[in-house]
Amino acid sequence: MALVLGEDQQLLKDSAKSFCEQIAPVSLLRKLRDSKDELGYDQAVWTQMIELGWAGMAVPESYGGFDFGHGGLGVVLEETGRTLLSSPLISTVLIGATAILELGNETQKQQLLPQIVAGELLTALALDEHTTHRPSRVATTATKVEGGYSLRGSKTFVLDGHIANKLITVARTSGETVSEQGLSVFLVDAAAEGVSIQRTIMVDSRNSSNVQFSDVVVPSEALLGDLDGAFKSLSKVLDIARIGVAAEMLGSMQAVFESILVYLKQREQFGVLIGSFQGLQHRAAEMYSEIELCKSVVRAALSALDDPEKSSQEIAVIASMAKAKLSEVFFLVSNEGIQMHGGIGMTDEFDVGFYIKRARVAQQFLGDAAFHRDRYASLNGF
Repeated sequence: MALVLGEDQQLLKDSAKSFCEQIAPVSLLRKLRDSKDELGYDQAVWTQMIELGWAGMAVPESYGGFDFGHGGLGVVLEETGRTLLSSPLISTVLIGATAILELGNETQKQQLLPQIVAGELLTALALDEHTTHRPSRVATTATKVEGGYSLRGSKTFVLDGHIANKLITVARTSGETVSEQGLSVFLVDAAAEGVSIQRTIMVDSRNSSNVQFSDVVVPSEALLGDLDGAFKSLSKVLDIARIGVAAEMLGSMQAVFESILVYLKQREQFGVLIGSFQGLQHRAAEMYSEIELCKSVVRAALSALDDPEKSSQEIAVIASMAKAKLSEVFFLVSNEGIQMHGGIGMTDEFDVGFYIKRARVAQQFLGDAAFHRDRYASLNGF
C-alpha cells in the first residue's frame, strides 16, 4: 500500500497545482457566485481541463481514456480542492464515468465513456430523496411499460443536475422502500418529457438541483446494470466517489491550514506576532497532525481503488473511514481558519469563509461522519 506519491503522480500533482493556482484560483469561484452564473462553472476552464486529459484520468484506454487510475484522479481532485474549483469533474468524471464503468454493458461503455472523455457529455447522479444520505431509501419507482420503463418520483441534492445531459437515476423496480433489493439504475435524458429540474445554489456556491420525474418513459436500453440488483455495484460507485470527495476535502483543508500559518506569522498583537503564543501553536500542531493522518488515509484509499486484489468489502471499509475522518478534520480546520483569523475571518473580503461553507456541504455529501462511523462499525461486524 503506497502512502507516498509515485514519480508520475507527483508530476501530475505539480501540473494540476500550477493550473489551479494560475487559471482557477478562489477568485474565480467568487466571480461565479457574484455574477450568479447560469452554469455555475467556467466553460473555458472546463475545456482546458478536458484538453489536459483530466476527464479521462480513470477511464481505460479502450474507451478513449488515459488509464491513469484513481490515484491520478485523486491527486487532481486534491488540487482542485485547494482552490475550490467549480467544474463537472466530480459529477461527470468521478461519479458518472465510474457508474457507467461499474454498471454499464459494453455497448453503453463504448458509446458513453468516449463522450465523457471528450467533454461532450455531462452527467449527474439522482439518488437521495431526503435531507440525509441513505442509498437504499428510494421511493422513486420505475414501472415496466411497453418498450421500456416509466419513472415517477423526486430526487434532492443532485449535484450539477441543472447542467447534466443525462441523469443517472436510481429507482425502485421492486421491494420495500428501504430495502437494498429491488433497486435499478436508469440513464434518463435531462430534456425528456416529464423531467423537471430546479437548480438550488448551495451555500458553498456549488451547483445542486431538485429533480422531479412525472411518468418519464425511458427505453429498455436505458437500464444501467441489472434489473432489481443494482445496489451492490451502486455501492462500489458511491465508495469510489466518497474517496474522491475525501481527496478534494484534503486539498481544501491544506489550503486553509497554509493560510492560517501565513496569518500567524504576520499578525501582531500586544507588539508581538500571534504565532509566538503557545496556545495558538498547540492548536496549529493539532491541525498539522490531523492533516497528516488525513493524507495517509486518502493515499491508502486511492491506492486500494487501483489494487485489483482489493475486495469491494475492503474498499467499502476504507471509503467510510476516509469520508468520516476527512469530514471531522475539515470541520476542525475550517472552524480554526475562521477563529484564528479573528474578526476578519468572518468577512467576505477574505477567502477563508469560502472553505468553511464548502466544508459543511462536503461533510453531508454522500454521507456525513456519523453515517460513515456507523457504516464502518457495521462492515466490521459491530
